[in-house]
Amino acid sequence: MTDRFAVTRRAFLASVAAAAPVAASLNPSHAFARRVGATSRGAASMGMIPHEGASLNVGWRFHLGDITPPPIKLHSIAYVAAKAGGARGAAAINFDDEAWQTVDLPHDWAIETPPNKSENAAQGYRKRGYGWYRRDITLDPALQGRYLEIQFGAISTNASVWFNGTPVAHNWSGYSGFTIDISAMASFDGKPNILAVRVDADSAEGWWYEGAGIYRDVWLVDRAPVGIVTDGVHADPRIDDDGSWRVPVTATVYSIEKAGADIAIVADLIGPDGSVVASAQEKGQAAPLEQATVTTEMRGVRPQLWSIETPTLYTVRTRLLRDGKVVDERTTPCGFRTIRFDAEKGFFLNGVPTKIKGVCLHQDHAGVGVAVPPAIVEWRVRQMKAMGCNAIRCSHGAPDVALLDVCDRLGMLVMDENRNFNISPDYIEQLQWLVRRDRNRPSIILWSIFNEEPLQGSRIGYEMVRRATAVVKALDDSRPVTAAMNAGMFTPVNVSQAVDVVGFNYQHQTYDRFHAANPTIPMMSSEDTSGFMTRGEWTTDKSKNIRASDDSEHAGWGLSQRASWQTIDSRPFMAGGFVWTGFDYHGEPTPHVWPTNSSYFGILDLCGFPKAAFFIRRALWDKAQAHLDILPHWNWAGREGQKIPVMLATNLDQVELRCNGKLVGEGKPDPYEMISFDVPYSPGVLEARGWRDGKVVATTRVETTGVPVKLRLRTDRDEMAGDGVDAQPITIEALDAKGRAVPLADLDVTLAITGGRIIGVGNGDPTSLASSKGHQVKLFNGLAQVIVQTNRDGAGQLSLRATASGVGGAATAIKVRPASIRHVLPPSLRQNVAGWRQSPVVKDRPTALPDLADNDMNSWSPVIAGEAPAVVTEAGFTMLMTRVPLTAAMTKSGGLLKFAQISGKGDIVVDGVIVARKADAAPAPMEVKIAPGRSEIVVGTILAAPAGSAVGLSGPVFLETGQ
Repeated sequence: MTDRFAVTRRAFLASVAAAAPVAASLNPSHAFARRVGATSRGAASMGMIPHEGASLNVGWRFHLGDITPPPIKLHSIAYVAAKAGGARGAAAINFDDEAWQTVDLPHDWAIETPPNKSENAAQGYRKRGYGWYRRDITLDPALQGRYLEIQFGAISTNASVWFNGTPVAHNWSGYSGFTIDISAMASFDGKPNILAVRVDADSAEGWWYEGAGIYRDVWLVDRAPVGIVTDGVHADPRIDDDGSWRVPVTATVYSIEKAGADIAIVADLIGPDGSVVASAQEKGQAAPLEQATVTTEMRGVRPQLWSIETPTLYTVRTRLLRDGKVVDERTTPCGFRTIRFDAEKGFFLNGVPTKIKGVCLHQDHAGVGVAVPPAIVEWRVRQMKAMGCNAIRCSHGAPDVALLDVCDRLGMLVMDENRNFNISPDYIEQLQWLVRRDRNRPSIILWSIFNEEPLQGSRIGYEMVRRATAVVKALDDSRPVTAAMNAGMFTPVNVSQAVDVVGFNYQHQTYDRFHAANPTIPMMSSEDTSGFMTRGEWTTDKSKNIRASDDSEHAGWGLSQRASWQTIDSRPFMAGGFVWTGFDYHGEPTPHVWPTNSSYFGILDLCGFPKAAFFIRRALWDKAQAHLDILPHWNWAGREGQKIPVMLATNLDQVELRCNGKLVGEGKPDPYEMISFDVPYSPGVLEARGWRDGKVVATTRVETTGVPVKLRLRTDRDEMAGDGVDAQPITIEALDAKGRAVPLADLDVTLAITGGRIIGVGNGDPTSLASSKGHQVKLFNGLAQVIVQTNRDGAGQLSLRATASGVGGAATAIKVRPASIRHVLPPSLRQNVAGWRQSPVVKDRPTALPDLADNDMNSWSPVIAGEAPAVVTEAGFTMLMTRVPLTAAMTKSGGLLKFAQISGKGDIVVDGVIVARKADAAPAPMEVKIAPGRSEIVVGTILAAPAGSAVGLSGPVFLETGQ
């Protein structure tokens, strides 16, 4: 059932046709596609361009808390730990993680525990701390020689990553993505590659809830050895003087081959109907282990424009050719629009004056924290569109690509914001990454360098911003740069002198002064309002941390919803503004403290249920539609005869209000303040009518309801994709005997689900201490929310039932259609046995494996099982040996030691005992059972080594848990 405020989309991209694989399909072996299918995470269900890689979101082992290796005492341990692959503790290749929890990504561990008064208020009183993730990746041998890269979308907050025991990345921001080239370090032939991640979530970057863990996607990318780099296509349209458009395309190419390569790129502009609109090509060369750029341009294009109302999207397909054959391909979004900020007249989109009606958003939602599924991201944007909002500020860091996909597709402008204001190399790299990733998107109209930095009014701040702006302009000269300043704009040297558009955080009292002093500098409100509301509450009670919803409460530095917009809208030179905030968010519980653990600033609450601010903003922003809403509800038992303030949130010329048929107020609403009446309470019906141009164009009513007698479930969509990614919020509410929603209901609800899973619950109460997980939720002022997600390989239907004591239950069924499974590489169940050392060839057969001195690192050579053994020049015998810690499961149940291939004949020795004999010198596999009760074993071989032979471990060695 559709409610009066939400934008539902029953036809939620009704076609979920399997998206064609991109890079994977170019591999003749179809290594990924053959094993796991061909659709990227949510690509089909969300209508976004499919990702080129394979998802690594499934099958991680997780440990909450830090793990510190014991102090090093022995020379041998110190020696190995200093080498590539020698990581110790939880980063070690052979670390036992079998007892760890199994989780899928995205994952936010902080939201899994209720608020705790002893934790940080700014972070929502949620315990963050440290955590470890590990998973195996077994690679098809067909991938050897190709370029392989692991991509992390974001990790909160700081992270260190190891691949096969070697540290490969350190990330210094919880908002920035990063990539790891594993081409040279990856193992094949069945060897599991170990990816380990240590997350430091005690290192906060914000004063709001930031979650904890790997909360965005992880991908494994497979490309040709000469391929287009990640975010390596720049294709941003430009308009010519004659009104036609050109699309310059630059592709950055990288080669891991040993010789130079002749290459060519072919760029195609593909229209909304799938036809090729324009093409261009150019040749180039790629040198070994270097990046090369190739540029071409498509000209004479006369496209449909991208706008807020009609967000027409094109696609640029960039193909890389060698010898006339396509070896790599990338598709990027493309929208044709012009943007201009004018110091006198504000913002222009496609030459049309357009006031920016924006909101600031954190990536955070009830029940799931920062691990927000793409479908929920879209749902949130649709709620903003329904309000008349046309812009989103990404506060205060790089957004998930899912948000940008939706904004491109639905027509929402974006202010893309950098998290860390720092011009040192590590942090400039974060800024460069942001611009490279996002610069092709039509939705993005501004790059924001910082938010409220203390250096903003100083020479130092000016110089830092001047340099940061130059970094942005070097990568994208088509969009202006801004900075969100909350002071300092009147000092002799300040940041406003180094940006294209000055962003004002609050400081509304200085708009006119700054414009008068700087008439050539464009201005906008980068943050404003900071109003306080508790959804469904209409009287402030500070003792209970409750704030009224009548638009009378706001921070001292802010204004009411109405006054804030009037201040901006009445000044033509102001390009527009961004309200703090569109949704409530965990943390920053201003103006209260415990037990409040989320904000009061939102126009909608933490679940996305509208507060009064939603209806006020809709009336202010959406002038095309007639809006008339009565605020508040009409359930005021015990206050009969007392006057209740009633606001009509409206954009109409004339209104009237009746109570039980009697006229109680009429008049002409102010275009900003609207109109309010004091109405003596009498149970029954409040009804309003509104006129525009002399005609009644809107009527609405609210009624006094009875007590709850049953529950109702309201879905957003009646169909979902069974890909294990698609999700949707379902509203839970209580109805009276006449089927009317009861606005004050506070029932405890129990949920049961089949055909899917519940990933979060909430109710929008900023003081709630209840768990965000599980199957229990309490209605708050009549509403609660459950977020459901499909199962992987799901089909049939997802069924949800809600029950509460003393009232009738409710049930709903959602069709789940089969969807192509996104690329998922299942984790290996094998443990790779590494750390082998091989003796020199000795003349006589040894009777036993020696006990090497702890400081002897040179008598025996380190070897890797599976690499081709060296050829023996003199006949004799050679030994191989390693020490293997066993997992707890192997200690309990025993194990199976598997030699994929041994070249040569001889004996296998375990803990000094010969346990198997290989009688034939030809390469062959061997297996040895390991008895229970051991925590560590010393494994070795004694092999005959005829002159001219290659003797050794020509295949990998594995351990598997016994059955």
